[in-house]
Amino acid sequence: MLFPLFATVPDHRVTGRCTYPLADLLTIALLTYLCGGEDYVDMSEFALTRARDLGLLADCGDCSPSPDTFERLFSAVSPEEIERCLREHGRRFLDSVADKQVVIDGKKLRGVSPRSREAKGDYLLHAYVSENHLLLGQVPVKDKGNELSALPGLLDKLDLSGAVVSLDAMGTQTDIARRLRQKEAHYLLAVKENPAGLLQGIREAFALHKPADAATCMDPGHGRIETRSCRILPASRLDAPALAARWTDIKTLVEVSSRIDYGDRQTRTTRWFISDEDHPSAAYFNMLVRGHWAIENQLHWHLDVTFLEDASRARKGFAPQNLSLLRKIALQGVKAHNDKRSIRKRLFRAALSQDYLRELLLNFKF
Repeated sequence: MLFPLFATVPDHRVTGRCTYPLADLLTIALLTYLCGGEDYVDMSEFALTRARDLGLLADCGDCSPSPDTFERLFSAVSPEEIERCLREHGRRFLDSVADKQVVIDGKKLRGVSPRSREAKGDYLLHAYVSENHLLLGQVPVKDKGNELSALPGLLDKLDLSGAVVSLDAMGTQTDIARRLRQKEAHYLLAVKENPAGLLQGIREAFALHKPADAATCMDPGHGRIETRSCRILPASRLDAPALAARWTDIKTLVEVSSRIDYGDRQTRTTRWFISDEDHPSAAYFNMLVRGHWAIENQLHWHLDVTFLEDASRARKGFAPQNLSLLRKIALQGVKAHNDKRSIRKRLFRAALSQDYLRELLLNFKF
């Protein structure tokens, strides 16, 4: 089979009433994204003009699936099956997350709920490997405020042994820290005002004690220069032992001060974190804090700008989850291609050249 990724997805459609093979329809949808397509109409056009050249729909005569066919399919097929295909594809590049940073963060599906405002609407909570740009899993969330209730379910289905899991302040909960350590994962949790007394205790610790180590790094780019200074302290410096005892295996307090120069103006922010690792290097924690933003820069940005996810109005049934998973599979495969072109230019090239599209397909074979 030219493209075996979806060959094992079970077909629960009514036997004898379906013209097109399920694996072929899923493959056509993914190839549409690889060529810069956006919606069900583009999938139907791809099926009509290019699918048979790639060995798809070979037993379907002159028939070609309509946009409605793709809409019914993605509304009904189980997201768990598509996610399993994504994980199997990811294992081609990464067998284990040990010693990797796994970033957990949510993204709003703005096109699915265009009238929602601020933190209201449909979200997907993602687990993303920072170094390898691979998605490990996702769960749907209704309204951003519900991310915390969905987080345990996401953690339960992931093998995080040996990984460093970083979360924003939403996940800074004693139960989450305990779950991560039970799964043999390390944690880096951002601290804001929510955990009672913790932020104040960390601030006082850095005000009263000399840091165990400090490091500074600079990142120029996009018309600005960001300078991040990191200081660390052992968690034993917290003046409230009872407070520290609530956090499973807490070892290190982290403070990161950022200064961003835009030329004619400057902004400064300070953030605090806790970790169960007792690594002696502040540069190490500075790297983790920077790595947490990979999910925004390497996943969410491409979904919105390259694959135009926010413009998608597909909202029936499981369609939002399934189409988002297909975009992520496409993004992983395109990123794996050794090419000097940008991601967007690779998609454009694939739309022009059948040979180039076949080159991209090599990144999906097992």
